[in-house]
Amino acid sequence: MSNPILRRWFWRIGLAAAIALAGFAAWQHYGKPAPLEVSVARAEMGKVESTVANTRAGTVKACRRAKLSPQGGGQIARLLVHEGDRVTAGQVLLELWDADLAALARQAEEQVRGARAHRAETCAAAQAARREAQRQQQLADQGFVSAAKVDSADSDAQVKEAGCRAAETDIAAAAAHLETARATLDRSVLKAPFAGIVAEITGELGEYATPSPPGIPTPPAIDLIDDSCLYVTAPIDEVDAPKLKVGQSARIALDAFPGKHFAGRVQRVAPYVLEVEKQARTVEVEVAFTQAVDRKALLVGYSADAEIILDGRDNVLRIPTQALFGGNKVLVLSNGVLVERMVTTGLANWQHTEITRGLNAGDRVVVSLEKEGVKAGVRAVAK
Repeated sequence: MSNPILRRWFWRIGLAAAIALAGFAAWQHYGKPAPLEVSVARAEMGKVESTVANTRAGTVKACRRAKLSPQGGGQIARLLVHEGDRVTAGQVLLELWDADLAALARQAEEQVRGARAHRAETCAAAQAARREAQRQQQLADQGFVSAAKVDSADSDAQVKEAGCRAAETDIAAAAAHLETARATLDRSVLKAPFAGIVAEITGELGEYATPSPPGIPTPPAIDLIDDSCLYVTAPIDEVDAPKLKVGQSARIALDAFPGKHFAGRVQRVAPYVLEVEKQARTVEVEVAFTQAVDRKALLVGYSADAEIILDGRDNVLRIPTQALFGGNKVLVLSNGVLVERMVTTGLANWQHTEITRGLNAGDRVVVSLEKEGVKAGVRAVAK
């Protein structure tokens, strides 16, 4: 082109076009949104169980726990255990001041001994009187004494024999009085009804311990726990109650042992529904530990969760339950794009859900559904 003006215009147009193309390329590279990072999990073969779990925290309890107090009130004279001590059945835990009761028991023992001595004396006299009556009868048969003498001797023997029998009754009465005195004395002694551990002691030496009168709760002197047998009591929502049966397997989780589960078995389902204000109605379920546990590490009162197994299937296609939304929908990461799919589910629990249709093994489903921007059609990459 010979015209210099036209050459300059063509050169300017070409330069502008080159700049425009470079800008478009830069926008394509830097201006386009980066793919969204999402967390995914693969659909895989495995075991799925249908379970129900407690709605609020359960509690580890002991099969036997007794809040003990002396049967009678009095001043604590001897405190023979400390909190945390292990005791055997029948071991004396506490004694009240009982000098007066002990004196009454000794008095009753003396009365028994006196009654026995009196019986021995009276019965010996009765035997002697009977022998004398027999001699008088023999003499009367030989004509040496009168019949009146025989009657007098026989009457005397009968009177003394009646006294012997009365002495036997006196012994029985004295023995009963002694039993009463000893029973009263025993009321001042507190013994362990079973082997266990002393959880708490209320009272010190010299203080007064009193039993709880009807309708007025009084702190127990000693709280005794049999920690050789433990179980979990947990509230289950009333809608799940018809599914529960004694003997069902369960898993027990304790906050004190994160990540660890203990095998259990349902041993009781309450026959009524609890109505607690401002709380959902629940049914109390007791789950016993079926595997050995370290009773020194497992403390009564721990918070616990009980997951009761209703049904289970092995080697089925499953995904994390958290990947489901909107009923039976999932987001699948396919070729860098999130694709929504409808699935058909089977057994499910809080951790896994069985997929019977809609996915294949190896498909990557999104589990970070709560992340902003996660929806069908979005470009994404797995973390």
